[in-house]
Amino acid sequence: MERIGILGGTFDPPHVGHLILAQHAVDAIGLTRLLFMPAGDPPHKQMDTKTPVEHRLAMLDCATHDNPQFTISRVDVDRPGPHYSVDMIKLVQAEYAQSELYFIMGGDSLRNLPKWYQPQELIHLCRIAVMRRPQSEISVDMHATTLPELAQRLTIVDAPLIDISSTAIVARIEAGLRIRYLVPDAVLEYINTNQLYR
Repeated sequence: MERIGILGGTFDPPHVGHLILAQHAVDAIGLTRLLFMPAGDPPHKQMDTKTPVEHRLAMLDCATHDNPQFTISRVDVDRPGPHYSVDMIKLVQAEYAQSELYFIMGGDSLRNLPKWYQPQELIHLCRIAVMRRPQSEISVDMHATTLPELAQRLTIVDAPLIDISSTAIVARIEAGLRIRYLVPDAVLEYINTNQLYR
């Protein structure tokens, strides 16, 4: 059975931190492939996405095209919002019916999971893989009261601490500073060619 990881985000822009964590998850969990899932209209980030989705998809393709284990999914961007993770997982499950799905998130997302839309159903549909940063205080049984089944469906992956964010990269561009080495060269070329974030 294939193991498929799902890594969501706005990817505005995609950077080397995304790629390092994605490859780390592939290796640590033993994934067959990892789906990069660009957000269409996430309910909690409706004002954050500045760049049209076609540019974000193109940059993500520039960043991932040379890794055969990385695939871009349009599941979220091709449907009307608002988008909830549980609905997205159902669509991915229909596409990869014979696969075991791992929804990849950070420790902050795990802490907030009980407040998500239908978290219990999400846990039933897929396994949860959490990228734990050094010294982060998360555990498999941290939501034992509110989500008692989570502990059996949770995989914690010790992730490297990579302090790179899309927000900081955009701020550097807006300030006229260089972003070389923070994004793949092909993404940098795409940003410059299309005059993004200026």
